[in-house]
Amino acid sequence: MKKHISLLLAIIMMFTLVACGKKEEAAQPKEEDVAKVEEPAGEDKEETEEPAGEMEGYKIGIMTGTVSQGEEEYRAGEKLVNDYGDRVIHVTYPDTFSKEPETTISNIKSMAADPEVKAIIVCQAVNGVTPAFEEVRAMRDDILLIAGAPHEDPDIIAGAADLSLDINQLMRGEAIAQTAKDMGAETFVHYSFPRHMQMELLAARRTQLKEACEALGITFVEVDAPDPTSDAGTSGTQQFILEDIPRQVAEYGKDTAFFGTNCGMQEAMIKAIVSEGAIYPEQCCPSPYHAYPGALGIPIPEDKAGDIDYLHEQNAAKLAEKGVSGRFGTWVQPANVSIINAGFEYAKDYAEGKAEKNDMDLFQEKMSEVTGVSVEDLKFTEYNNLDGYRLFILDSIIY
Repeated sequence: MKKHISLLLAIIMMFTLVACGKKEEAAQPKEEDVAKVEEPAGEDKEETEEPAGEMEGYKIGIMTGTVSQGEEEYRAGEKLVNDYGDRVIHVTYPDTFSKEPETTISNIKSMAADPEVKAIIVCQAVNGVTPAFEEVRAMRDDILLIAGAPHEDPDIIAGAADLSLDINQLMRGEAIAQTAKDMGAETFVHYSFPRHMQMELLAARRTQLKEACEALGITFVEVDAPDPTSDAGTSGTQQFILEDIPRQVAEYGKDTAFFGTNCGMQEAMIKAIVSEGAIYPEQCCPSPYHAYPGALGIPIPEDKAGDIDYLHEQNAAKLAEKGVSGRFGTWVQPANVSIINAGFEYAKDYAEGKAEKNDMDLFQEKMSEVTGVSVEDLKFTEYNNLDGYRLFILDSIIY
């Protein structure tokens, strides 16, 4: 009898130990849960896995502004996450980036801390990107670093990034003034703030724009607007624009062209200029997507996402409906989105061993592919013999 009881107790103890072992095993985190890239809202993992055979074994990091600071750049990063899943890490810099460079630095370094990340693309390259890139370089020299639309002076960012791309602000001064003249402008109002006017290329563009306007017989007016990174925030800047444009039109008439140096201004500018019947040559970051859909109430169906021709047609139709045809313009292709997409294609080649860190000829080919503009027509130029720093300009379109 005692033997039976002892045997029964042994069996019970054995099952107890096995059960405890299973509980302990279940409590251990699964390997894939230890470091997990946040999935896009509403997407199942299966739906966001990268296409078969692409980007296997590496990741690409992308930093953009938020929706309020630069929606089209944010959407470009979001789309790459949707297309490639957790092979793309998309983070943002804060809206008040000039006051929070440490957040920008931290977010870039967090991407570099992932050993699978082989390239980081930042657009726009705001304050904090240069020290962040320098720290990343000290951590890992193998990462390709691309800066799009840098806010810091060229010689500063060029020393930290492998590739730096920006709109050719030096050529734009004359081009914007001429476009405004072609649209019938007699006065040109330039909105900016001290932080932007301390940036070398933006200040040079303003000077060139002023000189070009004077040469064309256009009255040039400078207006200080609230900095959206100040305590007033983006909403304060937008409210100022909405109130000031009617004042300027009342003083100078409808043949007044307006230009603002900040992305957060653009939607408010378009709304106010449409209402006043004035002139809008192009945005600070020219693109058919930049502020037009939001300002004009243009929905973009899912099957038309990325269809540039469709959006040009919609923009033109809506402006015609409002009776302001011929008084609004932009570039034929989106500038900063092109930088992000071309940078991404270049980064894939680099990660796969098909490209060096600084091959501007190859990058220009990638820009040609994503914009549909021939390499020759991209008008890429080197800036002050800075290695890896290039400026470009595209043709304009008037709606």
